Amino acid sequence: MKFERKILTGALLSGLVSLIVSIVLIWTLSIRVSFQLLLTLLMLCLWMGPALLLREKTAFSLRTISNLLGALREGDYSFQVKGACKNDAFGELIWEINTLSQTLHRERLSAMEATALLRKILAEIDVALFGFDEEGKLCLVNESGEKLLGKEQDVLMNCYAGDLGLSECLIGSAHQIMDLKFPEAVGRWELRRATYREKGLSRQLIFLSDVTQILHKQERLAWKRLIQILRHEINNSLTPIRSVAQSLQAHLKQNTDDNIGVEDLREGLEIIAERSGILKKFIESYSQLTRLPEPTLKSVNVSEWVWHVASLEQRLSVHVLEGPDITIQADRSQLDQLLINIISNAVEVSLEEDSNEGAQVVVGWRVDRSFLEIRVSDNGTGYNTQKDPFIPFFTTKPEGSGIGLALSRQIAEAHGGSLSLENRKDRKGCKAILRLPAQS
Repeated sequence: MKFERKILTGALLSGLVSLIVSIVLIWTLSIRVSFQLLLTLLMLCLWMGPALLLREKTAFSLRTISNLLGALREGDYSFQVKGACKNDAFGELIWEINTLSQTLHRERLSAMEATALLRKILAEIDVALFGFDEEGKLCLVNESGEKLLGKEQDVLMNCYAGDLGLSECLIGSAHQIMDLKFPEAVGRWELRRATYREKGLSRQLIFLSDVTQILHKQERLAWKRLIQILRHEINNSLTPIRSVAQSLQAHLKQNTDDNIGVEDLREGLEIIAERSGILKKFIESYSQLTRLPEPTLKSVNVSEWVWHVASLEQRLSVHVLEGPDITIQADRSQLDQLLINIISNAVEVSLEEDSNEGAQVVVGWRVDRSFLEIRVSDNGTGYNTQKDPFIPFFTTKPEGSGIGLALSRQIAEAHGGSLSLENRKDRKGCKAILRLPAQS
């Protein structure tokens, strides 16, 4: 039975007993039959009329609410039901629906504004963006991506990554530099990959930015810097060698007999040998920086490692602050070399500083989330923040090679960590911060 018929039937049954009693009373009265028929017909109308009116009123109200909910479902929030109040059940229902409509309207406006802003940003950024579903089909692309592939969005949508030349971007590391070839561009690209969810399904988001020009510029700067360093170091060695050789040659020409100055000859050869040794040491240092082997990971107890390296320093007693008992996976020999370089630099700058407190070097460690953080602090003069101490061959020491810090940072990065320097804020001095992946 339909809902309207249920309402009508219920209304009729509620007045049926009263109707029967009224009709019986009418027909028991001593009046004319025609008048009895008229009264009976009137009673039937009074019985049927309110029931039909109640059915139509209830059905109309429910259809109104149904239309309002349908409008909300279609995204039309302009409909409002009048007569809503909180002093009756039906009025509370209408009031809640009107409030829901207003809330959805505000949220839709916010979503539309956020979507418009996102589209504007995606259209303006000079990064190609691609979104792929679980099957590897393209489901999102911005204008930069369209220009890169040389096709419109309508043509690209639902194409497989392999057909677009992007299959390599969906595998491997989520952040890498790749050599890719596209219809509209060829070069080196920085890939960043992330995941997001849409309608409960996982999607992969790919960002591609052209770094060809940037890398070429960096390569030119690196070559320029390397050539300057090589020219400087080689000239520093070859200039005195050439000068001494010319002096010895002139001396030999002037002394045709056997009375050649042995002392002059010895000094000249010593200078040549010294400068040749310095040049050889420089080349070996550069070779060491470029031939760092891949780390062989083994279990390393941090406390044992730090105490061992600190005990190797004989010029100054290194103070060790005990940290948590932790074991990491690393190459022990490379870590020894790294920490020895840092502690040695700290000791040298501390000994150079004339302080009433005396030279002091402190080593400590702690666990910061998923990283082991080792700090080596000194009380020297600190470092010049205007210069990068990690540049190869940069040194402030007369006899320094400028390799230690560059090699140390290279070792840290090979272990998935980092090495940085910063001046101390609590007092004079500098601290080196080494971060390595921690494993309990």
